[in-house]
Amino acid sequence: MRRADRLFQIVQLLRGGRLVTARKLADDLEVSERTIYRDIADLQGSGVPVEGEAGVGYIMRDGYDLPPLMFTRDEIAALVAGARMVRAWGGLSMARAAEEALVKIGAVLPEAKRPKVEATAIFAPSYDFAEHQRATLDVLDRAIDRSERLTVAYTDANEASTRRTIRPLGLYFWGKVWTLLAWCELRDDFRAFRVDRVKDPQHDGTHFKPERGKQLIDFYRRMEAQCMPALDGL
Repeated sequence: MRRADRLFQIVQLLRGGRLVTARKLADDLEVSERTIYRDIADLQGSGVPVEGEAGVGYIMRDGYDLPPLMFTRDEIAALVAGARMVRAWGGLSMARAAEEALVKIGAVLPEAKRPKVEATAIFAPSYDFAEHQRATLDVLDRAIDRSERLTVAYTDANEASTRRTIRPLGLYFWGKVWTLLAWCELRDDFRAFRVDRVKDPQHDGTHFKPERGKQLIDFYRRMEAQCMPALDGL
């Protein structure tokens, strides 16, 4: 969780005039109590009316609220549409996060603009998207975030099955179909895998470090170099 998001969550948890201990905040946010102490000090230093002390607990005086975010109608539509698409076509954790994001968007908007969230008539029906694909997306997304090396069973378009060890680098949504870009240890090269053909993704217990020639930026540079000759001929 980003620090800015954590500070926002602390303010939300302290709403309502409840005394909340640093231990409770640390458990809810999955960080250390020392981190909570630093965050509370930063909130107090920025003017947030948090009172209390270590070992006792913290409380926030009633009446404090975060400044409302000023989004235009088009910005609201873009945020809502994006969240609805992720809720419909993302992993299980992604879908829950998107639902929470929609709630937060409505909570921080000025009251006059809150009805625009529900009034946004942009939808993303999630037909024919199996739960096991959502679960696989969560595993892949987590592996990308944590630089976890995975072993996966993969069946290609010719129905040939292989067991691969991969370094997951990025997920791409093409409209109903997700693909994973990864460095494939078997092929010693970049490979794109259709997520619906990935089975049994398992963390092999190791992590990978950034290595020249095997990172996402290296893939983009390769694609750019391949496209340039074609563009020169136009």
